Amino acid sequence: MFNRIILIGNLTKDPDVRYTPGGTPVTTMRLAVTTKYKQGDEMKDDTLFIDAVVFGKQAESCGQYLSKGNPVLIEGRLRERKWETEGTQKSKFEVIANSVRFLPKRESRQTAATESGISDIVPPEEITDLEPF
Repeated sequence: MFNRIILIGNLTKDPDVRYTPGGTPVTTMRLAVTTKYKQGDEMKDDTLFIDAVVFGKQAESCGQYLSKGNPVLIEGRLRERKWETEGTQKSKFEVIANSVRFLPKRESRQTAATESGISDIVPPEEITDLEPF
């Protein structure tokens, strides 16, 4: 079996750093991951809100350097967490992160492009037509 997921999104709030009884750092974060697609002649957005859990030294770095709105790339595996509340079974999927990359904010990318003289280069368009052939 193969369980791997790669997401790019923005944090919806500051990361929450906690420690296990054994002293291992654990950081939880929520990402807003937006997919843009074309429906007929109209562009649409579909946003998913996904929780991610990071362990160890990387968890401490996330807590120290990331904040609400920061873009990140998370690579990891999906896990379903199950629990019971007042007799009702509940579950949710979350990403257990193997790797978290801090990405520059959009303004930083535009400033860097302008300073390097590549601001007039037009990026290729995304393939957004998801309609069947």
